[in-house]
Amino acid sequence: MTEANFESHVPAGPIEEKWDHHKFDVKLVNPANRRKFRVIVVGSGLAGASAAATLGELGYEVTMITFHDSPRRAHSIAAQGGINAAKNYRNDGDSVYRLFYDTVKGGDYRSREANVYRLAQLSVNIIDQCVAQGVPFAREYGGLLDNRSFGGAQVSRTFYARGQTGQQLLLGAYQALARQIHLGNVTLHERTEMLDLVIKDGKAVGVVTRNLVSGAVRSFSGHAVVLATGGYSNVFFLSTNAKNSNVTAIWRAHKRGAYLANPCFTQIHPTCIPASDDFQSKLTLMSESLRNDGQIWVPAQTDDPRSADQIPETERDYYLERRYPAFGNLVPRDVASRASKKEVDAGRGVGPLKNGVYLDLTGAISRLGRDVIDERYDNLMQMYERITGEDPYKQPMRIYPAVHYTMGGSWVDYNLMSNVPGLYVLGEANFSDHGANRLGASALMQGLADGYFVLPATIGDYLAPLLGSDPVPTDDPVFTQSEADVTDQVRQMLSVKGTRSVDWFHRELGKIMWEHCGMARSRESLEKALAEIPALREEFWRNVRVLGENESFNQSLEKAGRVADFLEFGELLCLDALQREESCGGHFRLEHQTEDGEAMRDDDNFSYVGAWEYKGADTAPELHKEPLEFEYAHPTQRSYK
Repeated sequence: MTEANFESHVPAGPIEEKWDHHKFDVKLVNPANRRKFRVIVVGSGLAGASAAATLGELGYEVTMITFHDSPRRAHSIAAQGGINAAKNYRNDGDSVYRLFYDTVKGGDYRSREANVYRLAQLSVNIIDQCVAQGVPFAREYGGLLDNRSFGGAQVSRTFYARGQTGQQLLLGAYQALARQIHLGNVTLHERTEMLDLVIKDGKAVGVVTRNLVSGAVRSFSGHAVVLATGGYSNVFFLSTNAKNSNVTAIWRAHKRGAYLANPCFTQIHPTCIPASDDFQSKLTLMSESLRNDGQIWVPAQTDDPRSADQIPETERDYYLERRYPAFGNLVPRDVASRASKKEVDAGRGVGPLKNGVYLDLTGAISRLGRDVIDERYDNLMQMYERITGEDPYKQPMRIYPAVHYTMGGSWVDYNLMSNVPGLYVLGEANFSDHGANRLGASALMQGLADGYFVLPATIGDYLAPLLGSDPVPTDDPVFTQSEADVTDQVRQMLSVKGTRSVDWFHRELGKIMWEHCGMARSRESLEKALAEIPALREEFWRNVRVLGENESFNQSLEKAGRVADFLEFGELLCLDALQREESCGGHFRLEHQTEDGEAMRDDDNFSYVGAWEYKGADTAPELHKEPLEFEYAHPTQRSYK
């Protein structure tokens, strides 16, 4: 365990000057000395790839670890709709300050002001960086970059590449990374999964990994460790995340002393394809960008058996436009999701299972023409038809909320370093910027801001005093002990030889999480989850059946380790949700809502970051509180009406 280093290190001064002053105040590493430092980057998505590429360009020796067969397979590639930036190309009133304010308000006032303002500042640099890399953002007829709107904003600030923005941005970061690999500044280890963080004298000094092809356990040593491993939505089993997305890296770091902050802040995305049966293993996102031109509605009467084209306009309820006239279909995700759930629960759901609402583009097609809709959304329309067998040009899409993104994660300070010195956490893996609800098109913005700009500017402050010291050798006892711990857990999982598959346990955990800690939570439901999860975890270690062996490519073994971590982490998530006796953003407690069903915060008692410290397997975790202060975006009851 490490001693707590629970200081946010937010610099003093006016908010618009904090970042510039901080960059001047932090220690620097001379260009000739950077090659003397080794940095380990775990994760190859937007945050990890951009960080590794930039650190390599600066001259550091970088070791990159990814469990993918190529960095291009990272889940960032699945992001569809766009990336926010306060360029104000539309001259519609946008600014750095407005993006900052929208993000703090959208997160229901549960994020650090200084971090969010820095993110808004850096957003303009991200677009310049990506354009220079050749990212093919959509352009208007005259050649200027195009923008569209996303939820929680009344301006158009979202840059996009049709419905595949994440893919194009990741390819831009990947080509920068590939150049550094070719030059020898970055060493890439594919099909390699981090299974432990190594600590010596209270500092992060390396990681222990398992090769997913050979099963070999190996240590990597460095002066600093960077985790950029994404979010934990798959704790709910059904989510929009790739099936391999997991909590293992930040959870194993948590068990070595790194605090986990606000784990109950999970985001439900309002526009996903509804589940088609009880055996589905994944859900598919339909980009929020569709809400620019699509209208969301349900039949006005309950249990309406008619198809959409048979329901006249007068018998349709465009409930988002009715409830939130100022923002309409572009309210933030948490607001839109709860509104859709309310309609379906009231018996106005559509589709074979009555578990969806309509997202209707027919009006936009009539107004703009099919060619325009094709230019904006063609790949999304094809994806929807391929999955559902329904033509969205002829009938409305069916959508329903699903778990999508996680605002919680490892606690980090202003420098993106955790409370464990030498351990940095980037992108979705940290808690930093989005509070209790992320605005659409801000995930890509944060990942690239962290990787291209923030970490390269702040990591020198930690490394500079270490000049002249070598990384801890991998034959040091701290590494050999960690390798033994990893090997023992692998052997333990293989030796159980029970009767239940890993997927069965994962699905059962997902049912508990979604039913008791999903879109709506209560003390009763959370206490029930906290009783059921330990029992399921005990059964896992007594009755799981992991097929195959360690010394080979074994996906059953891979999944077993990740599910074992989910079974521990899920309990902490529910505990965090139970202690936060308020509703804010994606965390909606039934006991704490306004008369019209909106989230009701308790700023007097819960205006803080809740950071949990691991105290041992049989000991309750300890909650640390970082107070949140709002000097610029003063907390109010959110209203999008």
